[in-house]
Amino acid sequence: MSAGPRVIAAVLAGGVGARMGAPAPKQLLPLDGRPIIEHSIAAFEASPEVDEIVVLMVGEYVGRVEEIVADAGFAKVSAVLPGGATRTETSYAALSATASAADSDLVLLHDAARPLVRPATVAACVRALGEAGAAGVAVPSADTVVRVAPGRSGGEAIAATPDRSRLRRMQTPQGFRLGVVRRAYERAMADPDLVATDDCGVVLRYLPEEEVRIVPGEETNIKVTNPGDVEVAETLLRRMRAHAAVEAPPEAGRTV
Repeated sequence: MSAGPRVIAAVLAGGVGARMGAPAPKQLLPLDGRPIIEHSIAAFEASPEVDEIVVLMVGEYVGRVEEIVADAGFAKVSAVLPGGATRTETSYAALSATASAADSDLVLLHDAARPLVRPATVAACVRALGEAGAAGVAVPSADTVVRVAPGRSGGEAIAATPDRSRLRRMQTPQGFRLGVVRRAYERAMADPDLVATDDCGVVLRYLPEEEVRIVPGEETNIKVTNPGDVEVAETLLRRMRAHAAVEAPPEAGRTV
């Protein structure tokens, strides 16, 4: 565990995942025989930098996640709490759960629907917070991204093509010094016009003087959002395991 500031990971599962069309929240769908959320929690359980884990879940499924945590034997999980109606409200609830932590401690906010995050990515995010007050995992955009505007005769038309080399696709975890993200969210929740899609964006908007450091992510750290994403995650998980098995040192007396 960390020798410096205390590191708290918040696994956020407040949404129901309507785009999946499933009867239960997508975080409970099976992936390789285990619920998606269990994979996400396991990544932080395996990260030596993380001291504590809190889980935010859709209110009516809190008990189910408590059972998952108990059955898996996750020792770092201190609480499973109900999330909010939106991602922003769920993040704010996670920060409220850290009320006893010091401003100098660190918090990592992670989408429960990203079950393939690796401990190495978690470690890189924590290291970045040694130099910046906020840090977000991101990957370069492989596709050309365009800005659109209403077309002359209806529909949409391309208005601009931003320089792709300067564009990134944000992932999670997103990490913060608690004092920084607390100040940002205090201002955000007091703003009646608040519109936010991620936590780094909240810091960027309400604390523009704070640097938000980019941490290189991995394409395998996908978000399970649409039908078919579970199958993609299954394939990626098998490949990651096969790659890890090849790289693992051979056991004594055994040739690989």
